[in-house]
Amino acid sequence: CRIRKGFADQNMAILRHISLNLLKSETEHKVGIKIKRQMAGWDNDYLLKVLQIF
Repeated sequence: CRIRKGFADQNMAILRHISLNLLKSETEHKVGIKIKRQMAGWDNDYLLKVLQIF
């Protein structure tokens, strides 16, 4: 994803940090961040669970 106009690069960096922090704070599954990202992409229920932490 190319992000070049205005403050889009800074905004996306903030969103990436927020999503990483949400995945780190989810402690039910004892797996790595990479697996948690995949699970959130595949399973909508897991994604909602991670987003409800926020």
